[in-house]
Amino acid sequence: MNSPKLLALRLLLSLLHCPFCLLVTVSSSKPQVEVHEHTDAVLTCEFRTEKDQNPRIEWKKKGKSVTFVYFNHKLAGSYAGRAKIEGATLTIHSVTQKDSGEYRCEVTAGEDHVNLGEATVTLSVLVPPHVPSCEVPNSVFVGSGLDLLCRDKLSVPPATYRWYKDNKALATTAGTPYSIDTSKGTLTLQSVSKTDEGMYRCESFNSVGAPKSCVAQQLHVIEYPWNLAIFISGTAALVTLLFFCCLCVCVCRRRGCCRKDQKTKSTKSFNPPPPPPPPIHSLKHYKQTHSFMI
Repeated sequence: MNSPKLLALRLLLSLLHCPFCLLVTVSSSKPQVEVHEHTDAVLTCEFRTEKDQNPRIEWKKKGKSVTFVYFNHKLAGSYAGRAKIEGATLTIHSVTQKDSGEYRCEVTAGEDHVNLGEATVTLSVLVPPHVPSCEVPNSVFVGSGLDLLCRDKLSVPPATYRWYKDNKALATTAGTPYSIDTSKGTLTLQSVSKTDEGMYRCESFNSVGAPKSCVAQQLHVIEYPWNLAIFISGTAALVTLLFFCCLCVCVCRRRGCCRKDQKTKSTKSFNPPPPPPPPIHSLKHYKQTHSFMI
């Protein structure tokens, strides 16, 4: 594949050897083509040669790698059944978003002094808005922050977004408690109140087709009940108390407070018990075997 620098060098050398020769020239009357999805795209390519009346024509598409569209007088790959060549102009039927990209028309005239010329055509396939995906939670507590999301990844050019509450378009002003990012489709409620409850839906639109909207979804705003608040505060207080007690025990053990008590208790527990009194029969025997005279 010839680079532009190599082509320019070959052109300069040919002009030096034959300054009055005609050169192969390739151009496009419409280098930027925009068409709607599922319509025909015409990529024009005009050429002029010096001598060769039957030059070789090729179309290639540039991407991560270069692929052939028209090669050796045949349409290649997926273009075989849905494209045609008239002269050097390429027509692609029923284009989709996958057909968007940069195409190159190359004309090779073997009998000419400068035998290669090329022209580039960029194809953009426009896609109307699709039904966006909307993320609206079923319920939220009063005072919470909340983001409502809306996405349409298929439209070309990229869609912009509009939010509705109870079928009324939301507009941001200096005093509104919410904000809308029209390019990302995000509706942000800084601190939810009871007045924010309602039916929410999002609409995506661009310059290609009619706007599309998702199905409206209900947002419920829940207030904290008093018994729940008391339960939460009581639980927090109990956890704090237990933590404080554990901390005190740990500090006491590190300072050795608990060890002294354990030594004292262990010392007392090991004192031997007093000896038991002698048996009664031993006392009787003692009295019988001894006598005292007065």
